[in-house]
Amino acid sequence: MLNRIRRYFSTLPLTLVMWQGMTPLILATPPRNPDKTVECELLVVGGGLAGTAAAYEGLLAGKTVCLTEITDWVGGQLSSQGTSALDERPTQRSQLIYPRGYLELRERIKDYYGELNPGDCWVSESCFIPEDGHIILKAMLEDAAKKGRGQLNWFPSTVIKDLTIEKNPNGGTGKQIMSAIAIQHTPREGAPPLNTYPLSQTIEDAYTYEDSKLFNKTIIKFIPKPHDKPEPSDWYVIEATETGEIIALADVPYRLGIDPRSYLEPSSSSATGDPYCTQGFTYTFAMETTEDRQTYELPDFYLQYSPYYSYELERLADFDLVYTYRRIWSPQKGEQKTFGGLTFTVPTPGDISMQNWTWGNDYRPGTSRDNLIYTRRQLEEMGQLEPGKWMGGLRTETLRKGEEHSIGYFYWLVVGTTDSQLGEGVKTPNPYHVYLSGLDSPMGTVHGLSKYPYMREARRIIGRESFIYEDGFMVNEIDISRRNYQDDFYKKTLSPDTYRRLHAALAGLEGFKVLSGDASPEQVTRRKRSTIYPDSVGIGHYAIDFHPCMTEYPAEKPGNTERKGEREGQGQAYPFQVPLRAMLPQNIDNLLVTGKSIAVSHIAAAAYRVHSFEWSSGAAAGTTAAFAIDEQILPYQLVEEPIFRSKKLQDLRQRLDANNNPTRFPNTSIFNNDWDDWR
Repeated sequence: MLNRIRRYFSTLPLTLVMWQGMTPLILATPPRNPDKTVECELLVVGGGLAGTAAAYEGLLAGKTVCLTEITDWVGGQLSSQGTSALDERPTQRSQLIYPRGYLELRERIKDYYGELNPGDCWVSESCFIPEDGHIILKAMLEDAAKKGRGQLNWFPSTVIKDLTIEKNPNGGTGKQIMSAIAIQHTPREGAPPLNTYPLSQTIEDAYTYEDSKLFNKTIIKFIPKPHDKPEPSDWYVIEATETGEIIALADVPYRLGIDPRSYLEPSSSSATGDPYCTQGFTYTFAMETTEDRQTYELPDFYLQYSPYYSYELERLADFDLVYTYRRIWSPQKGEQKTFGGLTFTVPTPGDISMQNWTWGNDYRPGTSRDNLIYTRRQLEEMGQLEPGKWMGGLRTETLRKGEEHSIGYFYWLVVGTTDSQLGEGVKTPNPYHVYLSGLDSPMGTVHGLSKYPYMREARRIIGRESFIYEDGFMVNEIDISRRNYQDDFYKKTLSPDTYRRLHAALAGLEGFKVLSGDASPEQVTRRKRSTIYPDSVGIGHYAIDFHPCMTEYPAEKPGNTERKGEREGQGQAYPFQVPLRAMLPQNIDNLLVTGKSIAVSHIAAAAYRVHSFEWSSGAAAGTTAAFAIDEQILPYQLVEEPIFRSKKLQDLRQRLDANNNPTRFPNTSIFNNDWDDWR
C-alpha cells in the first residue's frame, strides 16, 4: 500500500539547515498588473475541509468553482495540517448522520486501504496518512465536477492579496466583493522544491508580489462569471481559510480570543474578554518505530522548550499509549496492552505515528507579545489593512517558535527524562524511533513538519444585527453546553441578575417565571438539548475541548501555567446545528463564511472545529451560494425576519436535506428536550 520512498533523519539534520540562508521579508511590495484573469461563480478561499466541501457541493450543482489554497494540498486538518485522525462522537458515528461528501470520504478511505483504520489508533475509528487524505479529496472534487458538470479551477500555493469592495448597483443593503487579487507561487528555476522550508520562512514571501530567490509569482485576478440575466450577485466568495483571513482583509466585524463573561458565555475566563488568548496551534509530525536503537543529535533550541513537555496526566504517562493515540499506519498488529484503563496494541517496527499532544507539540501563546493571529488593532498599526499591504495576518516569529517547539517534542519523546507536570522518574528514553522527513514522507515536507499548523481557533465573525441579536448574531456557550450551571462557581462569579438571566435562557417557557421573579433559578428545569435554529443549514457534535493559551510570555517559560479559568467551560455538548445567520457577515452581501470563522463564541468554537463539522458547514456554504445564484437572491434575504415565514429558506433547507446534507439531527424538536443519551 505505502509504496513510497521515505527519507529518515534519526539525527534531525533539519535543525541545522531548515532556516539557513533565509531572510524574512518585512514590507509588502507594490502591486503588479495581473498575469491572468479568471472568472468564477464560487471563489472558495482556503482548501481545508470546509473549503473542499463548499467546492464539492458547488461542482455538483454545476457551478464554476475557483479554489485557492496556501499549501499544495486540499484537506486542511486532514492533510496539510497532518491531523489525519477523524474526530467523531460515538452516537453520530454509529448512526452515520453526516453530510454526503463526508460519508463518501469515509468510504473512499476504507476502499483505499481496505480498512477504515489502517493506523490502528485508539483516538478515532479512522487514522491514516495525511498525503492520502489529499489524494482522496482531490479525486472526489474531480469526480464531483464530472458528475455535476461543474468546472473546477484549482489554485494550489495561492493566497489572496487584495479585494475590491464596492456598492453593487444590482441590489442589496451592503457592499459586495467585486474582484480579488491573488498571488500563486511556484519554485524558481534552480531553487529548492516547494515544501523545502517551513511555513515561517516562506509565508511573507508568498504574500509579496515580486519574484524572489525561491519563487516565481503569478498574479491572478478573480472576477465574477457574468450571467445572462442580471443577478443580485454574479458570484459568491466563500471564506474557508484557517485563520479568517478574508474577514480580516474585508474588515467586517469579528471577534478573536476570549469573549466577555455574560449570561450567554458564563464560563468565560475574563470579565472583559481577551483577543490574544486563542487556543493553541500545533505543527504535527510523523515518526516511525524501528528494530534498531537510534542515536539523536541535540537540537540547538531544545533546552529553551524542554521545560514545557509532559505526558500531562498520570493515567496518560506511557510512551506506547501516546504513540498509538494517533498512529496513522500499522502494517503488523502488536499485542494488546492496557494502561490507565485504555487498551491498545503496542507499536511494532514499521508503525508510523502522527504527534498532536497538548503538553507536547501544542504551542500556546496568549499575550500581545506573541499571539499568532494578529488582532484588528495590530493589523491596523502594521498597515496590513491598507490596499495591497496584506501579509497574511500572522506573527511569523510565533510560527517559527511553534516549529522549533514541535521538533523539540520529538527529541523529548525519544531522549527526554523530564516531565513538567508529573516531575522526575516518569519519563524514560524511547530510542527506537525515527523522525520522518522528506518530500516522500507522510507530511510531504523536507523538514518533516506539517505544511501548515493545525489551527483550533480563528477570527470569528459577528453576524448581522436583529431584534433578538442586538449586538449581532452569535452561537454561544449556553446554546450547546450540557452544564446545569448551578455550581457554586456561577453563583459566586456571576452577578445575581446575570445568574437569573442565565437560567431563564435555559428554562424554555419557564424562563418567564425566572425573569419575573415568580420562580428561582433552582426551581426550574433546564432544557437538555442545544438551541434549535429555524435557519439551520448543517450539523455537528463534539465536546467543548480546550487547548488553552498559557499565562505568561513566552509560552515555553519554565513553570508557566495555562490561563486560569480557561477550562471552566470545557465539557460535553449536545448535538448542535449550524445556523445560516452564523455564516453571514455584516456589511458584505456576497461573502459567506464557513469553517472555524462562523459566528460562534470562544467557548462554542471549541466544539465547532472538528472534521465533520467543517465539512457540514462547507457543504452548507457551497449549496447556499449555488442556490442564491439559481434563485437570484442574496443569502441575507433568506433570513430576514420573521425567519419561519421565509419560503426561500425552506426551499434551501429542503435542497440540503434532499442532497443528504442534514440540517438537523433525527427527532430535533422543541418538544424533545432530552438528549442525554447522545454521546
